[in-house]
Amino acid sequence: MDTIFTLLMVLVMVASVLLVIIVMAQNPKGGGLSSTFGGASPAQFGVQRTNDFMEKATWTLGGTIIVLILLSVVITGKPSQAAPTKQLPTKKEAPAKQSSAPASSTTTTPVQAPATPAK
Repeated sequence: MDTIFTLLMVLVMVASVLLVIIVMAQNPKGGGLSSTFGGASPAQFGVQRTNDFMEKATWTLGGTIIVLILLSVVITGKPSQAAPTKQLPTKKEAPAKQSSAPASSTTTTPVQAPATPAK
C-alpha cells in the first residue's frame, strides 16, 4: 500500500512542476510562448495553436492533479486497512485475606505527623 501511495505522490509532484512551468510560460496579455515562437504578428501560422495548447495543458494538468489526489485518498484511506487494536489485559486483584481471629475490642488509630508551621 505504501508503494502505491508513493507512486501517486510522485505523479502529483511531477504534474505540479509541469503545471508551474506551463503557467509561468504564459503571458497574461496574450504573449508568452506564442510571441516567442510565433513572432509578434498573430496572423502567422501556429500562434493560435500555441495558446490553445497552453490553455488545454493547464486545464489537463490541473484536473490530473485533482484526480490523483482524490485517488490517493480513496486508495489509502480505507477503514478495513486500519491496524488491528490490541486489547489490554484487565488488571486482576486478589481478594483480601480474611483472618480467622476475632476482631479485638480495642481499635488502633493511625499516628498523624505533626503539622509543620508555614513560613
